[in-house]
Amino acid sequence: MLKLTTSGESHGQALTAIIEGLPSNLIIDAGEIDKYLAMRQSGYGRGARQKIETDRVRILSGVRDRRTLGSPVCLMVENKDYANWEAYMSPYGADVTARRLTRVRPGHADLTGVLKYDQTDARNILERASARETAVRVAAGTVARMFLRELGVEVRGYVRSVAGIEDTREYTFEQLKDVKKSELFMPDEKLCEEAKHRIDEIKEAKDTAGGIVEVRVGGLKRGFGSCMSYGEKLDGHLAGAVMSIQAIKGVEIGLGFEAARRRGSGVHDEIFKENGKYVHHTNNAGGIEGGMSNGEEIVLRAAMKPIPTLMRGLNTVDFVTGEPARAATERSDVCSICACEIIVESTVCFALAQKVLDRLGGDNMREVKERYALLP
Repeated sequence: MLKLTTSGESHGQALTAIIEGLPSNLIIDAGEIDKYLAMRQSGYGRGARQKIETDRVRILSGVRDRRTLGSPVCLMVENKDYANWEAYMSPYGADVTARRLTRVRPGHADLTGVLKYDQTDARNILERASARETAVRVAAGTVARMFLRELGVEVRGYVRSVAGIEDTREYTFEQLKDVKKSELFMPDEKLCEEAKHRIDEIKEAKDTAGGIVEVRVGGLKRGFGSCMSYGEKLDGHLAGAVMSIQAIKGVEIGLGFEAARRRGSGVHDEIFKENGKYVHHTNNAGGIEGGMSNGEEIVLRAAMKPIPTLMRGLNTVDFVTGEPARAATERSDVCSICACEIIVESTVCFALAQKVLDRLGGDNMREVKERYALLP
């Protein structure tokens, strides 16, 4: 069973990920992990912290000579900003009166967290609830991406909408190959420029923006997931994993909500047999039927809400005094849709790798690849 556990705080010493259940002899390219970590920090509309942190992965265990051993793999991403926060964050004794946060921020975990965990400082909540945690999820997801690639499965994505600027075109899997060269991961250059202009306007207003990302999976064979148990459905597993990402407020697969507006004849993908194989000429289901992959591309979209920390602050309450207040500012991003796209891709990679290994098993990559090759 493939399992991921992460730890670490936003301004702590480091973020770590422990991956259990990886087969042995999977080749790990630390440079590729660093590449995706860098893309997570890229994109138009990002703030000053991205200039402080230049994320790099350190592989602490489970890999020798670039190959997994079959033991747990531990990845670490250092927080370089910790040098500026050690006096307030050190586990060995810290000045907890400084950098205290009591003006809880709307849209964050602050208020519910301090009440649930009986805290007097919302920093004890926000440090873990922060999207900074996703750095190691991207690192772990890139390892899963390497695993899937060994089976001929590729995962690509792009930004479909940002700040209300929407791309309604449908792209082939091949057309998404170089989309990360765009400042906003948008295939259409004209729309990208429009979106950049919109982000500038939003920044001037000291506001924030969200958007929609689309992730596609190509090359996955039929039958991953299950129709026999609701807890094993592939679409449920993927949607749940993506919904666990900070700021994601909605997930749809295939036509998604559009399917509810059409008649059945315009929704369900008809089945044909050509050259001895079952095929579909459409992919409205997004590659998943009855909770199982059907051999077509998996198409998943995720909606990211605007960043809830605004530079002008929103109305709130100081939970210590009970008095009205303006929310504190912890970051200066206007739009982090590119980071979101990379995080969603990485999360899909890991969740998909879990389902693949659930079905195939195998203690080493040779066994896994042999079993995958036998599938129709």
